[in-house]
Amino acid sequence: KIPKMKLVVFATLISSCAAWHMPMVARTTTTPTALSATGPASPSDPLRIGTRGSPLALAQAYLTRKLLIEKFPELSEEGALEICVMKTQGDMILDKSLMELGGKGLFTKELDTSLLANEVDICVHSMKDVPTWLPDGTVLPCNLEREDTNDAFIAGSDSIKSIADLPDNAVIGTASLRRQAQLMAQNPTFKCVNFRGNVQTRLRKLDDGVVDATLLAIAGLKRMDMDGCATSVLEWDEMLPAVAQGAIGIQCRDDDERSLKYIEALNHADTKSCVDCERAFLAALDGNCKTPIAGQARIVNGEMLFRGLIAMPDGSELYETSSSGKVEDAVEIGTKAGEELKARVGDKFFEMMVEMSPQLAPGQVTGGK
Repeated sequence: KIPKMKLVVFATLISSCAAWHMPMVARTTTTPTALSATGPASPSDPLRIGTRGSPLALAQAYLTRKLLIEKFPELSEEGALEICVMKTQGDMILDKSLMELGGKGLFTKELDTSLLANEVDICVHSMKDVPTWLPDGTVLPCNLEREDTNDAFIAGSDSIKSIADLPDNAVIGTASLRRQAQLMAQNPTFKCVNFRGNVQTRLRKLDDGVVDATLLAIAGLKRMDMDGCATSVLEWDEMLPAVAQGAIGIQCRDDDERSLKYIEALNHADTKSCVDCERAFLAALDGNCKTPIAGQARIVNGEMLFRGLIAMPDGSELYETSSSGKVEDAVEIGTKAGEELKARVGDKFFEMMVEMSPQLAPGQVTGGK
């Protein structure tokens, strides 16, 4: 008998393969074409879409492909669009935490390099993986309409329905210091295991009993039709999501007029404003994967509402902030919220953060149960 979780993962992989039955290129090097194509994309001069090779990344790349074809019917010609798959450092090194590997940029550097080398024309990213700075010569003018930003709680036992149901000393799989800090603020006895790999790998580990529960972005599960795996969806008061969670960004070279024309047409203005606000907050705090930071903006009745927090990795200290303002002032709202929070927690907080970051926070373990 195959456990329920394994059946879901297996079925998802089969449906994904069927949906992605179209040309892909595993790309390491290529001969550059003209540095900035000006004519429409065509089989002889395709628009090359760079992406990581995980099932979620591919789902997002093919979503971008679908939207481009809907917006520009000429791109439906076979060969006019090309998916170029590449591995990043973050994909290849799975036995270390993101904190140990150096934080943000681990899932984007190779894509940046290929973009600047004219090996691809656009890159599709999960926005929460994108550093607050972009390499010179590149821009990110497009965010697709955002999916639900909340985290999903997934328990290994049917008797566990929520975080509150977990017993003391429960083992929770997460590579995210943001999630770890908020979990341990709720129950300091929790043990957090470095849990890396794609969604399917993490669910398989949960099904094998390596951990009692895990947390994943519900957006990624929805994009792969796997949201049925979620035990519950956590509200912001219980688990404030990561900056830019649930958002897809599309990057190109800043002088590539053809690519700019295509991807700017896909931009969702409200999503872009919210993501810009959140990333401004992160930038003001100099945040990366070594820092437990959460931040979310939403537009309600024409007003930008923002919530953010910063915490110690062990959840022993947690500081929150909120602000609001005009949508057009999104970056200013995020920046001021970050500056206010940074001033409030003080230099001592960040000194303690630096001391704790190279180490495993109390409650964090490196193996399974």
